[in-house]
Amino acid sequence: MSENGRAASRTAVLVCQGRAVADGTIATGRFVDPLAVRLLRAAERVPVDEVRAGTVPQGWQARVAYESVRACAEVVVPRSVAIDDALRARPTGQLVILGAGLDTRAWRLPELSGTEVWEVDHPASQQDKRDRLADAAPLARDPGEDGPGTAGPAAVARSVRFTPVDFAVDDLGAALDAAGHDPSAPTVWLWEGVVPYLTRDEVRTTVAALAARTAPGSALVVNYQAPSARATVGRRLARVLGSSVTSGEPWRSLWRPGQLAHLLTEYGLRVVSDDDLLTLAAALGSPADRRSSLRSGRVAVAES
Repeated sequence: MSENGRAASRTAVLVCQGRAVADGTIATGRFVDPLAVRLLRAAERVPVDEVRAGTVPQGWQARVAYESVRACAEVVVPRSVAIDDALRARPTGQLVILGAGLDTRAWRLPELSGTEVWEVDHPASQQDKRDRLADAAPLARDPGEDGPGTAGPAAVARSVRFTPVDFAVDDLGAALDAAGHDPSAPTVWLWEGVVPYLTRDEVRTTVAALAARTAPGSALVVNYQAPSARATVGRRLARVLGSSVTSGEPWRSLWRPGQLAHLLTEYGLRVVSDDDLLTLAAALGSPADRRSSLRSGRVAVAES
């Protein structure tokens, strides 16, 4: 628990578990994430190993954890591949990841070798990630740091700058200024797995903040959730029953593609693609048992 009473994100752990399951088993040749499993604690790896082995556990709680991780793996692969492809197509020198969680792109995408990466997240979640990185490998020098170095595996990106921001009280622009981000140079903004957990006002505030630092040639890659009655009922039931590790992190806003496009247009960003995860999964040939979740999940790309 952090000093302000907020714990590190459990959703970030679940997503990392999903990526660990998918590494080498789903969309082989298109999705690879060997670092994911190394960021997990021993207990968090148990359902990952069970899903990879196809060993269904006994007991209600263990089965819920198993199914949650299995479902997450199906959802995370098409969205991760779509985002990775969007980043590869836009090789700017600056990448800002909003709500980075346990993202591993700065460690696994060689296309980022010339890119400075800013990982922006709540201080509690960011400290949790840094602790996990420290446990994952011996001490390694981070070229983006001016201090004595950062424990953890060496990043493939040119630099990784951890930028703690509590969006409820901190100013995003000021934090990025302090971390060395150049608003006059093109930036790719990545916003994955965050929008549903923000209110509409918080989404608008964040879009306004990043748009103010978006130079010509920049882009925003955003993952969001469209309305889905079935998905909403499922999450509400999990929250009531407390049957999900993420039940304490409810969705706060859902967006139809036209609504999001209208918001982004207000701030000078033009949507050039917007795909649902079910379509993306079909193109990859990846599992699609959770059709409602895949259909409501989306990845959009907007350019300045």
